[in-house]
Amino acid sequence: MSTQGGSVYIAYSQQNDPVFTISLPQTIKFGFGVAKEAGYEARRLGIRRALMVVGPRLAETRLAEEVRASLEAEGIEVRALTRVKIEPDDEAIEEAYRAIKDLEIDGFIALGGGSTIDTAKILDLLYTYPAPLENYINKPVGKGMTPPGPLKPLIAIPTTAGTGSESTAVAVIDIKKLKVKTGISNPYIRPTVALIDPLTTITMPPMVTASSGLDVLNHAIESYTARPYTSKPRSQSPGERPVYSGATPLGDIFGEKAIEWVSNYLRRAYASPLDIEARYYMMLAASIAGIGFGHVGVHVPHAMAYPIAGMVRSYYPEDYDFGYPIAPHGIATAIPAAYAFKKLVPYNHAKFSRVLEILSGEEEREPRRIADSLSNIYLRILEDLRIPTTLRDLGFGNDDLDKLVEGTLVQQRLLSISPKVISRKDLYEIFREALG
Repeated sequence: MSTQGGSVYIAYSQQNDPVFTISLPQTIKFGFGVAKEAGYEARRLGIRRALMVVGPRLAETRLAEEVRASLEAEGIEVRALTRVKIEPDDEAIEEAYRAIKDLEIDGFIALGGGSTIDTAKILDLLYTYPAPLENYINKPVGKGMTPPGPLKPLIAIPTTAGTGSESTAVAVIDIKKLKVKTGISNPYIRPTVALIDPLTTITMPPMVTASSGLDVLNHAIESYTARPYTSKPRSQSPGERPVYSGATPLGDIFGEKAIEWVSNYLRRAYASPLDIEARYYMMLAASIAGIGFGHVGVHVPHAMAYPIAGMVRSYYPEDYDFGYPIAPHGIATAIPAAYAFKKLVPYNHAKFSRVLEILSGEEEREPRRIADSLSNIYLRILEDLRIPTTLRDLGFGNDDLDKLVEGTLVQQRLLSISPKVISRKDLYEIFREALG
């Protein structure tokens, strides 16, 4: 049960916007083996020439063969694009687009984690409405333009229990020259169909399981503790209403349940990869958290994660043996989360009290105690999953503070969802504590 009273959501004024929007894929299918229904769904959507976007390693697996076979069994011509980069950047996306722009494609199939699904979303956007990539990237990094209409059909088949990208209207991208992550947000890049099959996650290595699961946890906590949707300024027109609305009653339901399932099952999935029950509920948590934050939004930890991921220089996590340093998205959000939540508790202490209760069983109402207990419990989760607990463990130092803060401040679409108006001073304080 939510601890935030309904009066917060029924508040109304002429200056604020009393509307929130939930736009889901046309079809969400969940269950064991549902990935093999890709061909049926593609035929239903009228796809005859599909581009299958899949990472090079996954492309060689039985799962990829089964998805391709299901498409070809329906008479669908399939081409594969394996130029998928973990944590995709603008240069890699543009190179991939040049490889497909002259092909005849009437639908996209994304098989993989959030990076693959986000890559497919952006390629679909550029293929359907060709334009410089910067036109679609969110302001102030890009121009934040919205395409004039729907894209080609996109079927998303996630293989990690983390990003929720199969349900969201957001794609994350690294801008290499700025060394910062940002995103593309508009209602048209949401997948048309999501096929969510827990069996696709049983081969995830432990560190990938941990990182993606922490991303779910942060999606749920951040969306649950966001400022209410009724507090956002009124838009000039319905078309200008942002994708992220702020906390909603429905988002609260999804957030609470996702936090509960992650708390119960993430450690189990990490320790026992073939624990089917744990994989089932982690996949379900990822999906409902995606539906929740997909319309509510996320705030400070995710905003901080973008420059962290863009600037990392010396961290080589287990199971991510790519030959270059990387801060996987879930880890980049998780480390600052423990310190950011501690700072934010006084500004939405009822919601954070409920988060603490779900994670630990503690019933605490005094904000200072909530902040300390929640931060300690969160850090204990990181330790249990062998995740670093400070940014210094990722190679950051005091000399990086200015760039980390500036890289976070440009993420205003996220910071605006925070329960507290975030200042430069606030970010310096959180980053200093996160450095350890």
